[in-house]
Amino acid sequence: MSDLSFDISQSSWGQVRQHADYDLAILPWGATEPHNGHLPYCTDVILSRCIGLDVAAQSSLAGIRAMVLPGIPLGSQNPGQTDLPFCLHASQSTQFSILKDIVTSLERCGIRRLLIINGHGGNNFKGMIRDLAVEKPGFLIAQSDWFGFIPRKDYFDETLDDHAGEQETSVMLYYHPELVRMEYAGEGQSRPFAIEGLKKKAAWIPRDWSRISSDTGVGNPLKSTAEKGERYARDVVRALSALVVDLCTKELY
Repeated sequence: MSDLSFDISQSSWGQVRQHADYDLAILPWGATEPHNGHLPYCTDVILSRCIGLDVAAQSSLAGIRAMVLPGIPLGSQNPGQTDLPFCLHASQSTQFSILKDIVTSLERCGIRRLLIINGHGGNNFKGMIRDLAVEKPGFLIAQSDWFGFIPRKDYFDETLDDHAGEQETSVMLYYHPELVRMEYAGEGQSRPFAIEGLKKKAAWIPRDWSRISSDTGVGNPLKSTAEKGERYARDVVRALSALVVDLCTKELY
């Protein structure tokens, strides 16, 4: 890595002060929870961080200086998940306090743009971002669920893929194959709601994880490959890098 480092966790003050005019900060956010039998507990934050580093590097080719902050491994969990060993649940108020303190710290050092790259489906930052937009009108916060904005169907075979399935496993095989232990993988079979209105999303309630999955996964990981993960991750990075460049160089309206 050159002296223009994109990772604050590995950057020295000597490096940072040479490039004090950073345009944007990237905040990976995930969770600490079981991911079937084969993926690390911190999969969500690991993958968000990997994507964030690639986005920062690619954005630099267009002259944008982005810094990737340490990942936040505290996610909002479902009932049933919180009963599992070492599954950590963070309330919305805790998450908001963390986000607000990070924004205040960035604002103090002159950074006015933040991209949250979220890797955990249980996290929802929209209300927090709205509140901070009112409190700090000069600060721009954008949030992306990296796993959700590009349709999976053109990249992966499994249609039901919600948690530790083919998508997440393939992307982890691309970035960190040494962390994938496929010999422990279950098939990720899951049980849907019995109530039709809930299945059709007429209303929403949190799922009881102990009743919908026997191996904590939702989606079969057995067709996962690093090649599938690379193709998907590269398209995600390409799209987010273009977004970062636009956020830093164009008017919103």
